Amino acid sequence: MGDTALEAVLRRDRAVVMAALVVIAVLAWAYVLWLAATMVMPGPPLPDGGGGDMDGMDMGAAMAPGFRPWALGDFAFTFTMWAVMMVGMMTPSVAPMLLLYAGVGRKARADGRPIASTGWFFAGYLAVWVVFSLLATGAQWLLSRLALLDPSMATGSAVLGGLVLITAGLYQWTPMKGVCLRQCQAPIAFLAGHGGFRSAPLGALRLGIDHGAYCLGCCWALMALLFVGGVMNVLWIAGIAILVLLEKTVPTGQLIPRVSGALMAAIGTWIVFQAF
Repeated sequence: MGDTALEAVLRRDRAVVMAALVVIAVLAWAYVLWLAATMVMPGPPLPDGGGGDMDGMDMGAAMAPGFRPWALGDFAFTFTMWAVMMVGMMTPSVAPMLLLYAGVGRKARADGRPIASTGWFFAGYLAVWVVFSLLATGAQWLLSRLALLDPSMATGSAVLGGLVLITAGLYQWTPMKGVCLRQCQAPIAFLAGHGGFRSAPLGALRLGIDHGAYCLGCCWALMALLFVGGVMNVLWIAGIAILVLLEKTVPTGQLIPRVSGALMAAIGTWIVFQAF
């Protein structure tokens, strides 16, 4: 009887965590889709003030190169865009880790609050990607200042785009990628190697940060590809998110990153060759 009750509670814990993750991911993707659909990139203003879509200036000026220097609001808007986009892209791939964490917490009976501890773990994980979003916003600002982004927020330089593809492709083959990916592919091994479930909020937060750091080490080069296909290209965003999910959840070891890396490097080399 006791085992049956425990199993029922365990299923409920996982259902609550899963439902929360679905809601968070859906809301994040809804924001990205809304932003992509409503963003109006303004044309450069004419000397007489005519031309250009000034209604879209507030939203688009931070994204399009060379229209005006970024204001603080532009930076905040772009940072928010990156942060929400990272939440939407990374939440599906971290779901197995969070479900396992909640399950381990319930079995350990640690304070009877596995959901709260799982929330702190998730907060630590997302904190890593918020920091990455800040760095990505700075990179977008720099590329905009150098007039290397077109209005779709993709690099306007074929050479730069090709080099980013080559770099991302080669990184897929590095030992660092392999070490980080193994931590993401094996949630049980990660928990076992980091002391297991932690009921205290600070401990769970730190554990989430540790896992997020491995995830960042695994995926940062793939995120750089957003500047190749377009930061607001929804199909491109979805394609990268799916690749991340497949790398972490399909039990093929290094096969998926190495095949995708070889393709990226080959396409990047062809683009650079064509540019010259």
